[in-house]
Amino acid sequence: MSRTYEELAQYFAITPIQLFGVYRTWLEGNRIYSGHVHKPTAKCGIIIALEGEATFVFDEVERYMMKPGLILIGGAGRRLEVISGADGFQYCLAHYLPSGAGEEKGLRRPEDVFCMEVTLNPELLGLVEQLLNAASAPDVMDKLNQRSLFYQVITKVLQSERYHQNKDSYLIIEDAVRYIQSHFTEPLTLSKLAERYQLKAKYFSYLFTKYTGTGPIDYLIHYRMNKAHEWLLTKQFSVSAVAKGVGYSDPYYFSRLFKKYKGVAPSQVDFDSTEA
Repeated sequence: MSRTYEELAQYFAITPIQLFGVYRTWLEGNRIYSGHVHKPTAKCGIIIALEGEATFVFDEVERYMMKPGLILIGGAGRRLEVISGADGFQYCLAHYLPSGAGEEKGLRRPEDVFCMEVTLNPELLGLVEQLLNAASAPDVMDKLNQRSLFYQVITKVLQSERYHQNKDSYLIIEDAVRYIQSHFTEPLTLSKLAERYQLKAKYFSYLFTKYTGTGPIDYLIHYRMNKAHEWLLTKQFSVSAVAKGVGYSDPYYFSRLFKKYKGVAPSQVDFDSTEA
């Protein structure tokens, strides 16, 4: 699925998650595990393959051959059969359920299953180990840390998937994002950005959109409006000063853009008026 990482990042960013346990599991080789064939799974899961191989079969038709470097996300309410390979299969499993906000916005359903590719580097494996340790500890601070580590693991997984889907343009677009964020007050244009990377404007826009989910100029405007919103909340600057500060010499044009992107006039911004 194209840009699955973008959809899932949005989902986990806005959907409160309840964790129900984190486990490291070893399946013996050449075995069929059918515990969820007649009793569907009750929760979503994040399955991180660590060693060996196994085939996960959902509802007898959706099959995923799992091996180190692959991750499954989702799968609540599904009938599941797991067939381990000759050398067995070890994986980390985190059970969770969403509160419903993501479903209301149509981002995804708990029963959906996504398979993603990830680099099992020391950083990610270290986070997984910390997550397992925090899940085993009885201290309430460890439970709080468990949630933090869960989101860190999710972030690393989605960043890795984004890299795998954009190997040829990863470094260029990462640099372009940093450039926009550090030069957002300047009169940037699509042509100027494309020229910086010696690319045609249309192709640069395609690569940027494929990587971030939004076009370069729309990304720039969103970034400017978020900065403007942040400054307006302080009540220390006039609308004209904020407009100039984020790169717009015409405060009326800025006000129209701000209302379009934030849903409220800049003069009416307060902590309850718009989403941050």
